[in-house]
Amino acid sequence: MSEAHPQRNPIPGVDRAKLDAVIDPVVQAHGAEVVDLELKAERTGWILRVYVEKLGASAENLSTEQAAVDLDLCSGIAKDLSLALDVVDVIPHTYNLEISSPGVERPLRGERDYIRFAGKKAKLKLTTPVRGQRVVVGIMGPVRGGKLAVKDGGAEYDIPLGDIEFGRLVFEFGPASRPGKPGKSSKSNKKKSH
Repeated sequence: MSEAHPQRNPIPGVDRAKLDAVIDPVVQAHGAEVVDLELKAERTGWILRVYVEKLGASAENLSTEQAAVDLDLCSGIAKDLSLALDVVDVIPHTYNLEISSPGVERPLRGERDYIRFAGKKAKLKLTTPVRGQRVVVGIMGPVRGGKLAVKDGGAEYDIPLGDIEFGRLVFEFGPASRPGKPGKSSKSNKKKSH
């Protein structure tokens, strides 16, 4: 398991260490790294989703935009990973494989991600309420002594990392320009889809 992602989510009925041992080398061979993965039952059947970003993005503290991968990279990973997973029977049932970028509302896994995205807005679901709140949405500050500082308007919280059940970045649209008056840079508001 990669040190950059110490808190990968478990998948019931699947040996996560074996799965990681198959997935990580294939993804890295394509110049990417695994951010997260999930195995979910959906209407169309089971889906194994592997979220990837550019190799070294976590270590270099790249923004979501700088870490983004393109469709060609995802397609190449899917082709090679599909073959590798067929050889090593790790998942106990039939599934479809999807490879994608985690996007601008990416999940946050572990202390490294909270440090990396300090200054960004996040939604945090807590196991233990803080000041009566089980969900906190605010700007993440530094991590000190195992606690994440979060500012939500006028309120400030020090949330123990162990109490965060789930965290996700929150994308905010920039201020809308008034009709007839272009914004400072209309190009900066356009996001590339992957």
